[in-house]
Amino acid sequence: MHVMSVSGADERVEPAGSGLELGFVDCGSAERRAPLTACAEVRFEDGMPVRRFRWSRGLGYFPGWWWAATTGRHVGYESWLERDHVRALDFDPEITGIASQPFWLYWTGERGRRRHVPDYFARRADGTGVVIDVRADDRIEAADAEAFAVTAAACARLGWEFRRVGEIDPVPGGNVRWLARYRHPRCAGPAGVTRRLNRPGFCGGSQSTGEWDDGSSTEVSGRAA
Repeated sequence: MHVMSVSGADERVEPAGSGLELGFVDCGSAERRAPLTACAEVRFEDGMPVRRFRWSRGLGYFPGWWWAATTGRHVGYESWLERDHVRALDFDPEITGIASQPFWLYWTGERGRRRHVPDYFARRADGTGVVIDVRADDRIEAADAEAFAVTAAACARLGWEFRRVGEIDPVPGGNVRWLARYRHPRCAGPAGVTRRLNRPGFCGGSQSTGEWDDGSSTEVSGRAA
């Protein structure tokens, strides 16, 4: 991986000794590496995963690809828990871009040089970023906690949000799971139906959609299927 100069890096120099760097693969498949603050404007949502997903027997987890209606592209996941969270991201009306394994974060810790790759990067409509690590509460070890703390601090310096998420709430999770199967273009129906299914808060409970475009009305339940 080559050390790179990102546009604007000369105006945002990383403080000496901090050692925070990001390594990523851009949309042209070129490997890049730069100081943290030089990467504030990088479009990680358009990049490639920095490490490959593995599929083989005996792994103990279930990787795959989720087709995201938000971007019209597949997003990778390494477990069913990650799949549940990327599916929820795909329903968030504030999210405009999603990428899995977006970058390596490098830093110097008590045990020397370390690195960590978050599970997801998401772009909000206002241009800010959201970095997400998916790990169940009972599976966080000391090294994981350090990685999450450093990632949170790095995100704060760039004005991004950091989330460490675990098990998803089964009720909205069930609603999203049921609705997600109908968001592919092959299932497209009347524009009014699609608009109502995508609107904020739809999965929160039972509600009437009111008048459809054809003048009919219906009631849609927000309960898990």
